[in-house]
Amino acid sequence: MTIPIYLPFSIVAGCIGTIAVVIVGLNHALKRADWLVRERIRAVRTVAVILAAWFAVAVALAAAGVYHVAWDRLPTIEFGIVIPILIGALAIWRSSAVSRLIDAMPRHWIIALQVYRVEGLIFLILFASNLLPGVFALPAGVGDVTVGLLALRIGIRSAGHQPLLSRTVLLWNLFGIADLVVALTTGFLTSPSPVQTFAFNHPNQLISMYPLVLIPTFLVPLAILLHIISLVQLGRTNAASTLASNFGATTSADRAVSPTLT
Repeated sequence: MTIPIYLPFSIVAGCIGTIAVVIVGLNHALKRADWLVRERIRAVRTVAVILAAWFAVAVALAAAGVYHVAWDRLPTIEFGIVIPILIGALAIWRSSAVSRLIDAMPRHWIIALQVYRVEGLIFLILFASNLLPGVFALPAGVGDVTVGLLALRIGIRSAGHQPLLSRTVLLWNLFGIADLVVALTTGFLTSPSPVQTFAFNHPNQLISMYPLVLIPTFLVPLAILLHIISLVQLGRTNAASTLASNFGATTSADRAVSPTLT
């Protein structure tokens, strides 16, 4: 299959741009959190190295054709999706250093970062060029663009000091995760393999080829990890609010009772 000449530039540039935004934003967040300069530099450098190494491995595997699909064998792309998510999720739940980083990052920034999901527009362009089947490209493209634009809107409103409601955060995360689940499912079911169910007359081969495969093996796992971080932040915020509310109620009760005891 012929790969459009613009595709490598747009996909690779999108990935590198996303990494750059993460690094710059993290550095700014740690400055606002008053981290020591030495700790901030070490944290930012560590995250930069991890993201760069992950991206380099994803490019190398994609360019080597590791994820290419075939009718007579099961797909391998799921390893490029699941392994980074498992490693990242383990770090989020078990690492105190990562937990501290999560606490330092503004909630609205974690959401706004996923504006890069508008990269899903490329699916719609490729569908219009008859290079991707509609059963995959349409829901994946429209869903990604919608999630990205909503992320930008939420981020801008919150940066303008409008309250970030827990309901908004939860609904956006659920919608974003559902979009990824639909995209991955339709991607699997339309690609040549023993489990292919749709698009037999127009199989989804391009999604397993470099550079488009960088979306499911780099940008999608990154998006899922950002959703996990956002939900973790939401849980901590709600827990803190509940604790503060209970403490306030207890204090009020104590004040009400104390005069009768004296």
